[in-house]
Amino acid sequence: MQKVLITGANRGLGLELARQYAADGWDVVATVRESSKELDGLGVRVEQLDMRDFDAVAGFGKTLDALDLLIANAGTYGPKSVKSADEGDGWLETFAVNSIAPFLLAQSVLPLVAKAGGKLVAVSTRMGSIADNDSGGFIAYRSSKSALNSAWRSLAIDNRGKVVCAVFHPGWVQTRMGGSAAPLTPEESIRGLRQVIAGLGPDDSGEFFSYDGSSVPW
Repeated sequence: MQKVLITGANRGLGLELARQYAADGWDVVATVRESSKELDGLGVRVEQLDMRDFDAVAGFGKTLDALDLLIANAGTYGPKSVKSADEGDGWLETFAVNSIAPFLLAQSVLPLVAKAGGKLVAVSTRMGSIADNDSGGFIAYRSSKSALNSAWRSLAIDNRGKVVCAVFHPGWVQTRMGGSAAPLTPEESIRGLRQVIAGLGPDDSGEFFSYDGSSVPW
């Protein structure tokens, strides 16, 4: 049985990832800050993990005996503007959760994933694309996801031939972050995302994809 580690799995995309992988027969390890009834009802292994606790994140790999796939999904939107000291602190926390913690976790589980010939995947966003930014705003969120993209690209280069690393834009999805006006349901987004992940090969490592398999500019 293949094993997947999914962060931020208590709601939204993370919950749907856990649901679909569990339904497909995977051994699912789902991490959360606070669990939910929906997640508890899936019958998956649920572990508490605060992505702001770097010691816990960096040591999490020691709690696993095997791993085929990491999906670093946990994230935060952060302050919409950065004009005060408090908002600056919020920007730092956004970087901690969206950029630093996923990379530390990837490093922690890398030996297990490499042994399995597996994949390290991060859920990013098109808003983290520098080339595609023609509307500005959302400084904390955009910059933290750009940093995640850069870190994952380096992760792929540094571990070429060992694991496949890729970042994904899940689309504009009907979640608490995406809002009700979004055109995609979580089910549709994750169904597409899983299909693309399953098809990833060595030549795809270090690339940025959308949930539909199309390439996203850096």
